[in-house]
Amino acid sequence: MNLSVLANLAFAPGRPQNVGIVTSGLTNKTQLKWEAPKGGKAPAGYYVLMRETISPFWEKKIFVTGTSAEIGYSKDNYLFAVQAVDADGHESIPVFPKPVR
Repeated sequence: MNLSVLANLAFAPGRPQNVGIVTSGLTNKTQLKWEAPKGGKAPAGYYVLMRETISPFWEKKIFVTGTSAEIGYSKDNYLFAVQAVDADGHESIPVFPKPVR
């Protein structure tokens, strides 16, 4: 299993850069933004991963093609991460967002 995970990471695009969660608004939606990976293979899109704060596993995976997303879930109740994915489905390491304004 470890070998297959390492092979997937070797073929995957680089991880997204400067991943941020917008904290300036008081809404029940969450805005995420990031930059494309620097160098390496260009991603076909990105997965936004989410889970409730009490859950140890990712519960939802949302595919987006741009470098931002607005999710209809509150940042107060969920944890988020962003990972790059190529056309063959190889996924990068998830990156947790930092608060930005």
